[in-house]
Amino acid sequence: MHTSSRISLLLLATLTLFTACKETDNPQDSPEALPATEAEVSAAATTLAQDNAAFALDLYRQLATADGNIFFSPWSISTAFGMAYGGAREQTADQMAEAMRFSLEPKLLHPAFERLDSSLEETQTEGNVRLNIANSLWPQKDYPFLDSYLSLIERNYGTEITSVDYKTAGDAARLLINGWVEEKTEDKIQDLIPAGVLNEMTRMVLVNAIYFLGSWEKSFDPKRTYDSSFYSSGDKPATVAMMSQTEVFGYADLGSLQLLQLPYKESNLSMLILLPSERDGLAELESNLTSTNLATWRQQLTERKVAAYLPRFELTSQFELSNSLRRMGMIDAFDPGSADFSGMDGHPGWLFIGAAIHKAFVDVNELGTEAAAATALVMVATSATSVPDWPTFRADHPFIFLIQDDATGSILFIGRLEEMEGV
Repeated sequence: MHTSSRISLLLLATLTLFTACKETDNPQDSPEALPATEAEVSAAATTLAQDNAAFALDLYRQLATADGNIFFSPWSISTAFGMAYGGAREQTADQMAEAMRFSLEPKLLHPAFERLDSSLEETQTEGNVRLNIANSLWPQKDYPFLDSYLSLIERNYGTEITSVDYKTAGDAARLLINGWVEEKTEDKIQDLIPAGVLNEMTRMVLVNAIYFLGSWEKSFDPKRTYDSSFYSSGDKPATVAMMSQTEVFGYADLGSLQLLQLPYKESNLSMLILLPSERDGLAELESNLTSTNLATWRQQLTERKVAAYLPRFELTSQFELSNSLRRMGMIDAFDPGSADFSGMDGHPGWLFIGAAIHKAFVDVNELGTEAAAATALVMVATSATSVPDWPTFRADHPFIFLIQDDATGSILFIGRLEEMEGV
């Protein structure tokens, strides 16, 4: 993996494909979003950050039932479903809100997304951190989407809207959308929509992309990286490149769990690592991983000198999310006989989600982090040694890590490193 003078953390592209299903004669108009005051939006943004963190951990627990490494961007998934939720109605909307942990009423939810996006982008500092979030909407050129829905998404998500023709030029539309994704993610996500996914029944594609470029506030000296062992669950130890440094970090020792906070330079962003004290303690940690517990654990962090050891690692994860989201309560949205996205087109039953696919990549090295991810919602017409004077944080066995906005508590990325191959 090429390492530059700045780490590139990155990115995420979330894409949503909307396709038509059966028609009905029972149109339902999409209500205009009611205005919210500045104070209401500010408070709503705080609530949404908390709700999104809860969703991140809910989904993590669903995905953690499978063996192996995990990495995904709950922020991108939440944003994509937030845009889709803007067109959901009746029980479909209720179930989506339950699964996504959306506790805000619509007039506050969508402006809160806009406020959090703006807050995240304000963390940028010239030469140190870049965090860009982009959304786009690609409707079928002759499909009667409601102006009220398009304006809602454009107003609150800053969406670029480009009409395409899936009926006669589906592959050209696919290449156009993939090109947009590649541009916004600096080519980290290529060929996001594979051939054959779009067809004459496709009605819309929504895309969310998030890109982060930064560097550790306190980088690891490559000269102090050495070969060491990583003890994967149930496997022989693998020889890995172990980075090391002794510095002042946010740290907490909770007995069965150690926390280490690695900030990114001149920003509110950091990586928080949750390391079980026992090599086989990951399952117990995951069973206790709730938004309430995470908030409590964060409060225990104090600044102190720590001998920190972290493997240099790279991993890729891919998930089909529909079954996980069904288990979380989102059922009708995936059912062509029950879905109601009439807030998009005025017709209950014309649109439903056929698939929800997510893929993510992360690379952690001495200078920082590079990460990439993509989510597709398809809607169908249907050698260092420890120093005894200070604590040692040695991540030589499975652990959980997340990249967060310290100001709001928003979780941008979350993952689990459970297995590693030897160098």
